[in-house]
Amino acid sequence: MGRRRQDPGCVARSSGQSSRSSGQRRREMNDMAKTDYPPISDYAFLSDCHSVALVSRDASVEWACFHRFDGRSVFARILDRDRGGYFRIAPAGQCTTTRRYLPGTNVLETRFDTATGAVTVTDCLPVREDLTHPGRVERRPPDGLLLRTVRGESGTVDVELEFAPRFEYGMTVPYMELTDEDLAVVTGGPDSLLLQSELAPLKVDDLGNCTARTTLTEGQVAHVALTYAQAGALTIERHSPVDLNGRLAETVAFWTNWAARCTYQGAHRDAVVRSALVLKGLIYDETGALAAAPTTSLPEEIGGERNWDYRYTWLRDSAAMLGALGAIGYLEEAERFGDWLLRTTAGRAEDLQIMYGIGGERLLHEVDLDHLEGYRASRPVRVGNGAWDQFQLDTYGELLEATLLLLKLRGRQIIAPRGARFLRDVVDLNIKRWQEPDEGIWEIRGGRRHFVFSKLMAWAAVDCGISLLDMAPELAQDPGLRERWEQARQEMRTTLETKGVDPKTGAFLQAFDHDALDASSLQVSLRGFLPSNDPRILATIDRTEAELTRNGHVYRYLAADGLPGEEGSFVFCTLWLASALARAGRTEEAEKYLSGVLDCANDLGLLAEEIDPDTAEQLGNFPQGFSHLGVISAALNLAYAQSGADAPWPPPRWAQTRTDPPGGSSPCGWAELRAFP
Repeated sequence: MGRRRQDPGCVARSSGQSSRSSGQRRREMNDMAKTDYPPISDYAFLSDCHSVALVSRDASVEWACFHRFDGRSVFARILDRDRGGYFRIAPAGQCTTTRRYLPGTNVLETRFDTATGAVTVTDCLPVREDLTHPGRVERRPPDGLLLRTVRGESGTVDVELEFAPRFEYGMTVPYMELTDEDLAVVTGGPDSLLLQSELAPLKVDDLGNCTARTTLTEGQVAHVALTYAQAGALTIERHSPVDLNGRLAETVAFWTNWAARCTYQGAHRDAVVRSALVLKGLIYDETGALAAAPTTSLPEEIGGERNWDYRYTWLRDSAAMLGALGAIGYLEEAERFGDWLLRTTAGRAEDLQIMYGIGGERLLHEVDLDHLEGYRASRPVRVGNGAWDQFQLDTYGELLEATLLLLKLRGRQIIAPRGARFLRDVVDLNIKRWQEPDEGIWEIRGGRRHFVFSKLMAWAAVDCGISLLDMAPELAQDPGLRERWEQARQEMRTTLETKGVDPKTGAFLQAFDHDALDASSLQVSLRGFLPSNDPRILATIDRTEAELTRNGHVYRYLAADGLPGEEGSFVFCTLWLASALARAGRTEEAEKYLSGVLDCANDLGLLAEEIDPDTAEQLGNFPQGFSHLGVISAALNLAYAQSGADAPWPPPRWAQTRTDPPGGSSPCGWAELRAFP
């Protein structure tokens, strides 16, 4: 992993994770990669539920997309140190840094201590609650605003500002002009910016860069506000200090009030709340969709090709997200996400996709950005995701599980005729296609297989469909429908139990007619197909620990997948193992895996998609919603399994619908547990 930039002379007191990597091939790639990239774990995450930014440990904004998480970047230095663009405020000389989120917020405070004094930089994307819709964001002008508040804490400190925007993923060096010593207007292509800085006077060069240097003394405050607008819509207007102070206070209040709604009171509560704050920051407030991550192309292997755009929503996350958010008190967010899901997938059952844009878009064509170097020479950098048109059989089950859970959240017992017919078509299509091979949950690009997880979710689709019949009187009157679905469900169960299990060890495998193991087989118990103490479940847990686990971290699989290179352990898979162990009553082991993951989080509690099990280096897009969902799920499962402990859920509205015991033969009645895979 690359060292932190040393040109400003700042050294972090809390160092990033080690840069050593495992395997000769990875070491050779690291030797070739440039070394001036901060570790992925060095970044902090900002959000206003429309725009996102990543800020490095030395207060440099090195990734930012305004208005939409999947919008064109304004800063992308995280993907190219020379061409990407950045926005840094820090002392001019030698310093040490510490940082934190203000308690219960996504507001970042970075403190710089120098030989002559100390300053703090407080960063946020201002946000205010819509009082008519609790938890929602009130949109008000300017819609895209990054606020940076610099305060002298002691002594005197020379503070430098470096502002180098690069539009459209570093493709455009925009035109910059000063309209006053504290105002810079930036234009180029479809984007525009207004920089207002009390760190002044500003100076502009011929290369599209702006700088300033100011001395701050104890008690002095300097506001720096960056406003984004689409080309032609920028209003050149100053913000008053009173307005900017008010926006910061409103932002702190928004996040602290939201965090206070968390009802979970079990172990690891701080990690659960931080994970919830990450998930809230990844919810696109305009629609309620939850993006998998705010970044694209942060690599799963340094120097490798496994670099994907995760700024979209996957159906496979849906039921788990609904369950986790609802279980810790965020019913409104869960219901809005469910509404988006049903609205976006509406139409013909055969047109269902595995993923969608956060606005509901279906076309997500993948493009390589060849002009960017990629994080530590990890290429290509991709925008869009070519997996959008893959066939993944689990999609049907994920949608039906989410639908059932949403109905339970709302306490509804009846489905409207139109919706009932669509859901019937989904179940029927699932039955028609369940014996086909697919690309699977991991979206492999090496040919279709009969994946065990895919067949499991095909079974879950029919199982949920049968439960939904009781809420759809129109379908219940269809002659022979229930019997046909029950027969299909039994056929799927029989096939899974015969072809999906290794006859030698009794463990579930990755795919039919393959000997390889896959961590997704842990879902056989987590989705309620078998009781958690079934010998086949215990065998799957034991083989996962023995064959896929390294230094306390779990790989997704080790079999070939059609892609070159390697990857780190998958955070969510490690947390699946923790949940499976907790369900099986092995709580001490479960705690070990959960704590091991939390120990690898950065100093702000953030997790990427993967972890190098030899070095604890974070890999992949960051922060990863799936990883933080896993933290919540594992904490819930562990708390519930603790001997004599009260369950930290379900919310009151769920308690009325809870009828079946965990591990029963028909888990849909226990959807609140099934939703924490």
